[in-house]
Amino acid sequence: MAEAAPETLDLRGLKCPLPVLHVRRALGRLPPGGVILVRCTDPLASLDIPNLVRETGDMLVGAARDGRESQFTVRKT
Repeated sequence: MAEAAPETLDLRGLKCPLPVLHVRRALGRLPPGGVILVRCTDPLASLDIPNLVRETGDMLVGAARDGRESQFTVRKT
């Protein structure tokens, strides 16, 4: 069975705490194994999203930064 394409959350332009709140809500509706690709420009997201993933027990699959934009790939456990 093929893995579903990740859900993309475009949170560019939102400021703390909104990006992490949107990610938390999206994780809540994902089935186990589901993946979210998060795009944001809030500099605090580089701290907040990894901390959220640690709290929820989900997995941070990848994190990257390109200029002002950060991208995170999160897998629901």
